[in-house]
Amino acid sequence: MTRATAARATAARGALLRWTVLAAAVAAWQLAAHTRDSIYFPPPHEIARHTYDLWFSGPVTHVFLTTAAIDNILPSLARMATGFMIAAAAGIALGIALGRSRRAYALCNPVLQFARAVPPPALVPVFVVVFDFGTPMQLASIVFSAVWPVLINTAEGARNTDPLRLEVAAVLRLTTAERLWLLLLPSALPRIFAGLRLSLSLSLILMVFSELLPGTANGIGFTLTDAQSRSDLLTVWAALVLLGALGYVLNTGLLAVEKRLLGRGRPA
Repeated sequence: MTRATAARATAARGALLRWTVLAAAVAAWQLAAHTRDSIYFPPPHEIARHTYDLWFSGPVTHVFLTTAAIDNILPSLARMATGFMIAAAAGIALGIALGRSRRAYALCNPVLQFARAVPPPALVPVFVVVFDFGTPMQLASIVFSAVWPVLINTAEGARNTDPLRLEVAAVLRLTTAERLWLLLLPSALPRIFAGLRLSLSLSLILMVFSELLPGTANGIGFTLTDAQSRSDLLTVWAALVLLGALGYVLNTGLLAVEKRLLGRGRPA
């Protein structure tokens, strides 16, 4: 058996084990829900059916998305993606700038640690005063929460660039742009992706939280609060399951990009 075949077999066994654990968890949930027969904990098959009817039973021309999905899921994803991309771009740029200078990093590190420790929900009153309710405030909440993992990890990765390589770059008289592209970014890339994964999770969390606030007219978070106010527990559970699925799919996509750029053998 070749090494590639062995690796594929190992990956297949790992995937089978993960799906088996998931199936066992769903089966346990189904059994517990059937035994308790509580309206607060509906069985998975009812949640799955309601999720399909609510969001994914639309026409083929709309990629099977219903009007409710277009009005709520897509705006949420747009807010999350915009906030995440702004945070990623700002975090990588500032992190590389700080990582290039040990003095600048030492001076700014206390401020970074202080700002990272402030819970974003605690800043909601400030964001409301500055931006008012609506999309700008929601984006500010997402960006403020998601930028710090990328920034700090990028700075740490840039600082850990091999000094010997920097000396060789100086001997070869590489330009600043060439050092950035050939040395700093490749060195920081594993830490950058570690920060991006954290920021992606935070973006999803803050997207939902920002949509729970007054003044929101759509989104998954709005669907949660609206369903709760109407005691529509199936919709509440459907929204929770959807959020879990979105988190899994987005994280899996980011891991695929990471493996593509770094290779399977590089630590992340």
